[in-house]
Amino acid sequence: MKLNELRDNDGAARKQKRVARGPGSGKGKTAGRGIKGQKSRSGVALGGYEGGQMPLYRRLPKRGFNKPNKLHYSVINLGLIEKFIEAGKLDVKAEINEDALVAAGLTSTKRDGIRILAKGEIKSAVKLNVTGASASAVEAIKAAGGSITVKAAAAE
Repeated sequence: MKLNELRDNDGAARKQKRVARGPGSGKGKTAGRGIKGQKSRSGVALGGYEGGQMPLYRRLPKRGFNKPNKLHYSVINLGLIEKFIEAGKLDVKAEINEDALVAAGLTSTKRDGIRILAKGEIKSAVKLNVTGASASAVEAIKAAGGSITVKAAAAE
């Protein structure tokens, strides 16, 4: 195959409709905008304009705050860890760290760390090393005879 032989699959790219190019185009004369009126003109933004009145989006108060350096964790539930152990994708004998969880396919990325939550139940005695865990998840792991090391994450 050569570079000049590359092309899209059939039906992958649809030709753009050229408007206002004569009656034979199917969108000639008024280009599908109808006749007269505000919407037929160019440069019209009807969405936020209320005829001179203060628009709704400016009358309502601003609320909340989005923290720019907020940490985003990948979340994994205990039930899913147990399922992967039973399937043989995780080794119970070795310490299970974040890289092992990603390699096994429990999550696609680590993001700012992995946090374990207590949904589902765990029967295996696992040794986990992760960024975070809920109190009930830590309790459930210890009750199953396992241990968990939680890294001190950057202050949130």
